[in-house]
Amino acid sequence: MATTNKTVPTGADVDAFVDSLADATRQHEARLLIAAMRETTGAPPVMWGTSIVGFGTQRLSYESGRELDYFRIGFAPRKAQTVVYVNGGFDGYQDLLPRLGPHSTGQGCLYLKKVAAADPEALRTLIDRSYRWNP
Repeated sequence: MATTNKTVPTGADVDAFVDSLADATRQHEARLLIAAMRETTGAPPVMWGTSIVGFGTQRLSYESGRELDYFRIGFAPRKAQTVVYVNGGFDGYQDLLPRLGPHSTGQGCLYLKKVAAADPEALRTLIDRSYRWNP
């Protein structure tokens, strides 16, 4: 049975998405991340699904045989925090995590309470490592 990826590029306007965010702080943080990710990756921001801004693409292959295209680095502004989606788990980012301000991590998610509290250099290094990560 074939499955399709629900998170795909939509062609929606990234600026309109950011403008639609109800919280002015989340709008500001989204603009900070877009600028940092665009500058670091050289890739344009693209809406993936209805609420993720992604940069670049990569082909992912799973042991099950499933393959899909996905962004290389991206983020989603949420009500309580901003989620940054990173590649490769967090073993390769341990040196940066203490410099990212209040946060928590999941399997491939970095939950930032305040993007502005993150050391900009550490954040850009994390973006670069995730973007260049190759499985």
